[in-house]
Amino acid sequence: MEMHGEQRIPTNQQAVWDGLNDLEVLKACIAGCESIERVTESEHHVTLTAAVGPVKAKFKGKMHLEDLNPPNSYRIRFEGQGGVAGHAKGDAAVSLKADGAVTLMSYTVHAQVGGKLAQVGSRLIDAAAKKIADDFFSAFNARVAPAPSEAGAESTPAPAASGIPAWVWVAGGAVALVLIYFATR
Repeated sequence: MEMHGEQRIPTNQQAVWDGLNDLEVLKACIAGCESIERVTESEHHVTLTAAVGPVKAKFKGKMHLEDLNPPNSYRIRFEGQGGVAGHAKGDAAVSLKADGAVTLMSYTVHAQVGGKLAQVGSRLIDAAAKKIADDFFSAFNARVAPAPSEAGAESTPAPAASGIPAWVWVAGGAVALVLIYFATR
């Protein structure tokens, strides 16, 4: 299965990259996220609870980061388990591009899923995936966009967290959302 899209984030590219590298920002923006743990420079473990229709489960997943090109792009390979609810694996490519005062975030996800979630209707899955993504981007935009008093001024990027960039976590959250989305198809 494949999913792709683009988001306009109302701040400069460096601020978006820095926000995506802040684990606290990511954890706060990913609904149901319980933990994000760095295992190595390129591997992370994520735990989150999510519901799609009547199916609610705790998902545990691994993310492997590849092709890092700060602050422009990266690729993430993922696999996740939700117990009897389902499982998924795949990869996602994410790129950031400056467009005046905003940043365009483009993504493409390829995934394979199975389990109970695969039995949920596609309309319900599509609606749940859209809501999860909309909620994430609303929360993320609110955190990284300049305050109204700074609207005319150049945005100061947030300091990057040490270790793996936060955008990787955001990608991981997006991947988890995609895992849920595809697991329910």
